[in-house]
Amino acid sequence: MDIVLYALTALLYGGLAVAGWRAHRHTAVEPALAGVPSGIAPPSGPKTASGMGGIGRALLLIALLVHGLLLHATIFPQNAMIFGFAFALSAMFWLGAGIYWIESFFFPLDGLRLLVLPLACIASLLPLVFGGVRVLSYSAAPMFKLHFLIANIAYGLFAIAALHAVLMLLLERRLQHMRGLATRHTGNGWLASWLDTLPPLLTLEKLLFRLIAAGFVLLTLTLVSGVAFNEQLLNRALQFDHKTVFAFLSWLMFGALLTARRISGWRGRAALRWVLASFAALLLAYVGSRFVFEVLLHRAVV
Repeated sequence: MDIVLYALTALLYGGLAVAGWRAHRHTAVEPALAGVPSGIAPPSGPKTASGMGGIGRALLLIALLVHGLLLHATIFPQNAMIFGFAFALSAMFWLGAGIYWIESFFFPLDGLRLLVLPLACIASLLPLVFGGVRVLSYSAAPMFKLHFLIANIAYGLFAIAALHAVLMLLLERRLQHMRGLATRHTGNGWLASWLDTLPPLLTLEKLLFRLIAAGFVLLTLTLVSGVAFNEQLLNRALQFDHKTVFAFLSWLMFGALLTARRISGWRGRAALRWVLASFAALLLAYVGSRFVFEVLLHRAVV
């Protein structure tokens, strides 16, 4: 049964990703056929919030439901719990794809879709390759389940925020390049036409900090519930290992970013790079540490 869910999830994500890229390439070719230089978006009328039609939205919703069922079946088999870095990445991009699906109703995010869906497809298959995980004996504890749910939602929000930051850096570089070549066309091929599908930088920035603010609240709850669960399980509030250190470091970095944004309106490349650095610390706190222990050192971790 699990292999059927794996195949169906990958087929749906992969099919939607291929269809999206083919549609994008077709759209990028049309201006060139009409005499418009590549990389310059032609004038257009009002467009919907997303390039996905009703069928595409429905298929993505089905993909999310199947992927969610797959995660539940493989992470919680028969009142136990199996987990590892591959499962963490799969859950992260499942939530990320779900957040994109909701966002796409309000903003034109074709560029993000073309990035998220291939990553979600790959991540959904990773547990088949890296399945060496530890079965957690305390997975039935209500406090742990709450902690696990909040943590993964926070990771999903920050994953999408990091992708937003990458897109904003690429878009900002493209805009600067266009200013420098104002008297010539800026034919950067598929990358230029891909970036032209994105909303304005101010819209992306608004979305970015909305995601970070929500993720920060959930990350705070993750740390609080983690401390409470650790005290319930081990009779001590904190365990100062690599995971705890990097988790609190990422919390401090995201908190500093939101504070600077609120006080001084911090924005631009420096803020975007800070977002990526904060997300890297969060990855090291959980996914990265699990990869090192499970794959490189062949040791089970909690």
